[in-house]
Amino acid sequence: MVGSVGYVNLQLVQIKSKLSALTPKCGSSILITIDGPAGSGKSTLAQLLAAELDSVSIIHMDDLYEGWGSTLTPNLTSKLRLLLHSVRDNSKIVYEPFDWIINSKTSEISEVAPKFLLIEGVGSGQGAIREFVSLALWIEVPVEEGLARVLIRDGLEVAKYMPAFLLAQDAHFEKEGTRKRADYRLSGLATV
Repeated sequence: MVGSVGYVNLQLVQIKSKLSALTPKCGSSILITIDGPAGSGKSTLAQLLAAELDSVSIIHMDDLYEGWGSTLTPNLTSKLRLLLHSVRDNSKIVYEPFDWIINSKTSEISEVAPKFLLIEGVGSGQGAIREFVSLALWIEVPVEEGLARVLIRDGLEVAKYMPAFLLAQDAHFEKEGTRKRADYRLSGLATV
């Protein structure tokens, strides 16, 4: 796989070669989580992996948060577990995505669970769902780079929320041991 500047990321090549050998742990679905700090390249990595797979869905953690006051909370953990129990027990993905523009949940998504389910975003690698995970990935960048990417992507109006979010994500990662428990750790600098 080639990154954004033509760099061949050997870890991505290695990960790709292992995808077909993964064992489902969430019903008949193979769950892959992609976690790491804000702006590290999680969504980009999810898209790269999804392009290599048949029967795949991506769930973004941003769709599971319920605004800035409801990130990385016990409520989020409950939502993740409920979603994955539905995948495991009923072969269905069911959740109500959050719309950040209108600051409210939107219509429920209910679809047949795919062979590969990718959940990407801050908090996707938490311990409460590890029993369902076939492959846990961690991607990182320096804080300043990640913050700059977030502001370019989401606009300057999110700048006022980011200091508290960055503190919350760091505390979450420390408590959960997300980085050290990942199967692979990747750099988001010019590799995805």
